Amino acid sequence: MSDKPRALEGIKVLDLSRVLAGPWSTQILADFGADVFKVEQPGRGDDTRGWGPPFLKLPDGSDDPRESAYYLCANRNKRGAAIDLAAPQGAELIRRLAARADVLVENFKVGGLAKYGLDYAAIRAINPRIVYCSVTGFGQDGPYATRGGYDFLAQGMGGLMSVTGEADGPPLKVGVAMADLATGMYATVSILAALRHAERTGEGQQIDISLLDTQIAMMANQASSYLVGGVVPGRMGNRHPTVVPYTTFAVADGTVIIAIGNDGQFRAFCAELGVPELGADPRFATASARVVNRDAIEELMRGLVREQTRAGLIARLEAAGVPVGPVNTVEDVFADPFVEARGTVHRFVREDGVEIPTVAYPGKLSATPADYRRQPPRIGEHSRELLGEWLGLGAAELDRLEAEGVVVQG
Repeated sequence: MSDKPRALEGIKVLDLSRVLAGPWSTQILADFGADVFKVEQPGRGDDTRGWGPPFLKLPDGSDDPRESAYYLCANRNKRGAAIDLAAPQGAELIRRLAARADVLVENFKVGGLAKYGLDYAAIRAINPRIVYCSVTGFGQDGPYATRGGYDFLAQGMGGLMSVTGEADGPPLKVGVAMADLATGMYATVSILAALRHAERTGEGQQIDISLLDTQIAMMANQASSYLVGGVVPGRMGNRHPTVVPYTTFAVADGTVIIAIGNDGQFRAFCAELGVPELGADPRFATASARVVNRDAIEELMRGLVREQTRAGLIARLEAAGVPVGPVNTVEDVFADPFVEARGTVHRFVREDGVEIPTVAYPGKLSATPADYRRQPPRIGEHSRELLGEWLGLGAAELDRLEAEGVVVQG
């Protein structure tokens, strides 16, 4: 645990979100010191708790079926309570918590919280300063607002799958939930901007952020190519539409990435591989010429590197200043000395001795770094603690709520 100040210490976040986009956002806030109160449905909890295997291993070697690796990746540094929102008393507890919160994050379907009196209008009436972040598949309005949405749909509908895969193959989704993750990051930026506004003016606001809006924004240069030039991008495998050579190449013992971004790097590559004349060849000497003659230069390069070993070629090109690297498996990634040197993995040890490894926040802030105070909570682990701390409920009231099934202590 860091002894440095936490940038978001004192910020209270009521987290009603599940799965990935919302929890990813609230985990970032928690990493920087926000007090995140994760509310789950008693008995079931966050959907992702059951998204395994793999599951966390208990001391006896058996699986914990409510602690999947998926759930653990997005919920550290939070405290958790189990409250039945469908019970009138449960909804009233959430309203009382929201009255004391700076931020509320939810990812219910549009209108889904109104029946409990927990929609933005209802919460704003009791807490005008609140930053209320609503994460959905397709936004609070528009033609698809009532649809449910998952990352896979957003990748397909937002164009990402149309540019992912081999040129002669079918459209493919990316191997991780990039629409969810990017939505979580955009949500975090929006929350911080809204908190700054509330700090200056006392005015809260609702943030309406959707997976599809985010995925379209993440198309970046590909979207711009269409909007500016009418170019409909297609699938190119590992190639880049406007930078050449920028792809994978087979070598004697595997595959390497060569990512040449300018003419100087191309000349350096040619010199290192013993063909300096290619660097001056008018077909290849400039970036635009290489795009036009992509097939020819890539074929020549395949011949130059085919007999090289992966480690040998990487060492030579790195020394020459040419961007190059391996194609790692996830196992390779965590064996790389980079991970140890950069503190990429943080390992929690629970009171029962169970180790919970998580990938650390990637940004290294010099004055207010992320720190790791709490392992992801078990269902209802902090119900009594949080309700006592945030609302001042005493033991008798908490006992009654537990007896009635409104609150569950894990």
